[in-house]
Amino acid sequence: MKALKLKKEDLYTYLESLKSYGELWGPVSRGEHYSYAKLANVRDVALQALRTIIPPKKFFVPPRFNMFRYSQGTYSETFEDVRPRVLFGIHPCDIHGLMILDELFLDRFPDPYYKKRREATAILGLSCIPDDKCMARSTNTHAVEGGFDLAFNELGEKYLVWVGSSLGDDLVRLNIDLFSEEIETSDVQKYLEWRRKRDSRYKLNFDLTGMPDIMELSWDSPLWDELADRCLSCGSCSMVCPTCNCYNIRDVSDLSFTSGVRQRRWDSCMNKEYALVAGGHNFREARAERLKLYYTHKLKAFITEYGKPSCVGCGRCIDTCPVSINVAEVIRGLKGQEVKL
Repeated sequence: MKALKLKKEDLYTYLESLKSYGELWGPVSRGEHYSYAKLANVRDVALQALRTIIPPKKFFVPPRFNMFRYSQGTYSETFEDVRPRVLFGIHPCDIHGLMILDELFLDRFPDPYYKKRREATAILGLSCIPDDKCMARSTNTHAVEGGFDLAFNELGEKYLVWVGSSLGDDLVRLNIDLFSEEIETSDVQKYLEWRRKRDSRYKLNFDLTGMPDIMELSWDSPLWDELADRCLSCGSCSMVCPTCNCYNIRDVSDLSFTSGVRQRRWDSCMNKEYALVAGGHNFREARAERLKLYYTHKLKAFITEYGKPSCVGCGRCIDTCPVSINVAEVIRGLKGQEVKL
């Protein structure tokens, strides 16, 4: 990995040049919130944005898409929405979220739909300063050393630009005259100062040491019933989580029932019907059981399997849950501390 410099005044010019690779997307303002949008005008990008409402997983696992079309006993896969794309402004926690999805969808049993979209998309990271809902330092996802093609670190009037892949190197060459390879001692000092500033801004911290054991020992804790009494089972926590990936499959046939499409749609293990099977039995009909499953995945199962939680500390669950159930409060409750609901 190498580092370059880009003058801040040249950022918009460079973003415009990226359109020769593919569609350019980035965070834009939606009132008090932010969401990703195609940047017809590069100056619409919200460089100050922290978390978007929906994380970048939607580009790789769309909320609803056609998997294949079938007719008369044959089928053909569809990749109709897959095209070269550049995602700019992805923060370190969300890059970690994508790296977790990579492990799930590209490792043991590659998902062709995810793989196609991932290969067609360039990831351009952007540094950020946390707010009072960010937890990424506690989950060790506040910095990245991989998982991106380019990563822009703002240092006053310039960006330190990390090149993380051969594609990233190709993207730099789209307008290479804007970049400088001269990294000076003062740049290193500014970078170190920026890191110290970022780390000092984290106000929400927790210790995940021993969390799988704590989860195991808390299986029958009354905490789950207390949380269930407030939970609305709306599934919003799953929708906004960068690593939640439950889905359902639905066949949409024509009137003859001989042809149609198979669709894949987001689902949530927090929905009552998620564990309903043929015969009418529901493995997790009780809300407390669904909450326990959700947080077991986040704080126990993934740590046991991959050595890290499947929470990246983005704070979207804090921002979204209408009754204030989130990872930070659940950890507090599991450790016997007061839960602020």
